[in-house]
Amino acid sequence: MSQEIELKLSLPARVLPALRRHPLLAAAAKLGNAQTLDNTYYDTPELDLKARKVAVRTRRQGRVWLQTVKCAAVSSGGLSQRPEWEQPFSGTFDFSSVDVPDAAKLLARHADRLTPVFTTRFRRETHRYAPREGVSMLLMIDKGTIEVETTERGKQSEPICELEIELEHGTPLDLLDLACELARDLPLMPADVSKAERGYRLFLDQTPGPVRAEASNITPDMNVVDAFRTLAHGCLRQWQANAVAAIDRHDPDFIHQLRVSQRRLRSLLKVFGPALPKEFVGEWNARLRENTNRFGDARDLDVLHTELLEPVCAEGLADAEGLPRLLRIAADARAAARRKAERNLDAAEQGRLLLEFSAALLRLPTGPFAAAADLRTFARLRLARLRKRGRRQFDAAAGLEPVRLHALRIGFKQLRYALEFFAPLFATKATERYTADLVRAQSTLGFLQDVDIAKARLNAWAGQDPALDAATGFILGWHAPRYARLRRRVLQDCEPLLWGKTPW
Repeated sequence: MSQEIELKLSLPARVLPALRRHPLLAAAAKLGNAQTLDNTYYDTPELDLKARKVAVRTRRQGRVWLQTVKCAAVSSGGLSQRPEWEQPFSGTFDFSSVDVPDAAKLLARHADRLTPVFTTRFRRETHRYAPREGVSMLLMIDKGTIEVETTERGKQSEPICELEIELEHGTPLDLLDLACELARDLPLMPADVSKAERGYRLFLDQTPGPVRAEASNITPDMNVVDAFRTLAHGCLRQWQANAVAAIDRHDPDFIHQLRVSQRRLRSLLKVFGPALPKEFVGEWNARLRENTNRFGDARDLDVLHTELLEPVCAEGLADAEGLPRLLRIAADARAAARRKAERNLDAAEQGRLLLEFSAALLRLPTGPFAAAADLRTFARLRLARLRKRGRRQFDAAAGLEPVRLHALRIGFKQLRYALEFFAPLFATKATERYTADLVRAQSTLGFLQDVDIAKARLNAWAGQDPALDAATGFILGWHAPRYARLRRRVLQDCEPLLWGKTPW
């Protein structure tokens, strides 16, 4: 068995000539001529291998045939490490070299039922980059297609255009440093989805949906910096998946989940701040805030439409001329904000940020404080600090001023994110109950904030137009009873979360 450590980067086909001309690639030794690789992936009719995250592939490379078995990899920022078994293929599968027991049993059980599922065919150029003694990487440029043929849909295909950087000697940071250098000049996007995963999606006709936050998987025996790095990689995967999808699809939920990943990362930086270098926290808090702000207006207008405009039912009571006109203005503003967000979603910039943040994570030192601190004690101290700040925000919001209620909402959101990060360290049921209560309080405060923002926006659109002003009044009046009810009781509902019992 070998351990394959690689970094996969996708790029537009039009960029290939610039990649080949890049000084770093020019400095890499070309290994022979480009070769065409024909690959066939096998599984059972029920896709039992896919279910267990095992891939079986045969590859024809000129006159040479190879059999490869790969197991699941944890991938983040395009960087992955997975066990791999490769050997000559003579026409019959031989899985005797697979020495991971679960995978060996699975393959032995289904060996006679394996059938072709999809194929990939691509041209590969290989270069070796060895910038210094002890560091060597293979740079492989792949261009071709993934192909599937089914009875229902006939032939389907997807293009492949990737740069794979495989580590021969060195560390994963060497891979990321090289990728960061290339990404300064070229639009490269880290790619966590393997060719096999893409093939299965094409075979099953699956379209990936927005990726939400991962559940925390830290453990009490971790040191503080390792726990931070583990949680940050989870946020990184959410960021990357939604950035890639948002570039290709016009679905606002991808941009929303991208923004969620940025907010969670910034909260994570603040929660773990005492254990991290100040320069790292300051730099990445600023860069992530700037990245989030690229898409804020689009999300605000989506919320205005779905939460406040769409539920309103005129039923003949609203002005027949003013309300439709105001709704058209809102729809036009929403569409313009979406177009702006899509323009701001620059693949090259997102790729650079993802790679540079991944490299910065690997560089983080584990100082004496982080090594000595007990993670559960650290979590309790940080959660207590956030709760104490929430109490101050609660007291400041006694007059129910919108700006103070908004600050309290942000405080609850940060407390909730922190508890979600530290959840595996505390009793499960108590943590889930407290988190659910935080979500309810945050939702109430969010609705009040949405109405306050909508009021200002609708009034600005109405201006001095009497018909639009009447339509604005109708919409706000529709939500007024709920707004008034929630506003009266919001602090009463929030108080137990800040002074009552906690799971930690």
